[in-house]
Amino acid sequence: MPQIFGDFIEPGNSKEYLVLSFSPTSRPIQKRWKNNGLSADFLADYWMTFSPTKNVLLIKKQTAIKDAISFIVNELLENAMKFNSDDAAVAIHMSLYFYNDKIRFYVTNGINSLQVNEFQLFINKLLTEYPERLYITQLENSVNDSTNKNSGLGFLIMLVDYHADLAWKFDVIHEVPKHETVTTMAQINFLDTD
Repeated sequence: MPQIFGDFIEPGNSKEYLVLSFSPTSRPIQKRWKNNGLSADFLADYWMTFSPTKNVLLIKKQTAIKDAISFIVNELLENAMKFNSDDAAVAIHMSLYFYNDKIRFYVTNGINSLQVNEFQLFINKLLTEYPERLYITQLENSVNDSTNKNSGLGFLIMLVDYHADLAWKFDVIHEVPKHETVTTMAQINFLDTD
């Protein structure tokens, strides 16, 4: 039975979507970090070809929306690759679902069972505390501890700057040894994008 955090919406019901998968066996996923920006920019450019051209408000916001897509995709891919569990031998899947006034991002990766509890505690903080206050606290903590790789600032920027809705789904894919996947969903409403 999956564990859900936030208002997770299953993918689907979109005429336009794009899925990218990163194979776990062809090249170590952590070595692909430098390509995240390329993937993020590609997906943002791809959205531009399907962006609504009849809505005057959206036409004026295209650059801001493209920047938001690029940032969110880059952050989601970085997190997925940084925290991916090689033991699970699961491909990382990145998908974007396009709607008239919003876009949903999904990224799925393997996660080390030992990291699940700590990550879920952080998710609960994200979902229950004021994002602006948590953002300031995490910024201060990052300045004081430059070795902290789990600051969560990317998620906080998505919440504060891009007004994203975030949710997560954890699935056990193997009981013995225990292997899990986590799917992160981010949704932005184009009309909320500045």
